[in-house]
Amino acid sequence: MPNTKSAKKRLRQNVVHRTRNRSIKQAVRTQCRKVRQAIEAGDAEAAEAEFRLAAKKLDWAGGRNIIHRNAAARTKSRLSVKIKALKAG
Repeated sequence: MPNTKSAKKRLRQNVVHRTRNRSIKQAVRTQCRKVRQAIEAGDAEAAEAEFRLAAKKLDWAGGRNIIHRNAAARTKSRLSVKIKALKAG
């Protein structure tokens, strides 16, 4: 338990930040899952539409250091490769 006034405030802030970050990470994972499901279903148009939303969320989370920006770029790249493979054949 925190003893000082500033430590108590930091604990309150950490709780708020943790819940916010967890909800954002969950939204990103859900959107990436939607892209993968559309790819598995063979629907290229739906996959591209979901990918645009996923890329936006990944970039936003990466820009705010909720996830590392390189991890966001890597995820976008992997999803993009899968979509291109779906289109190719």
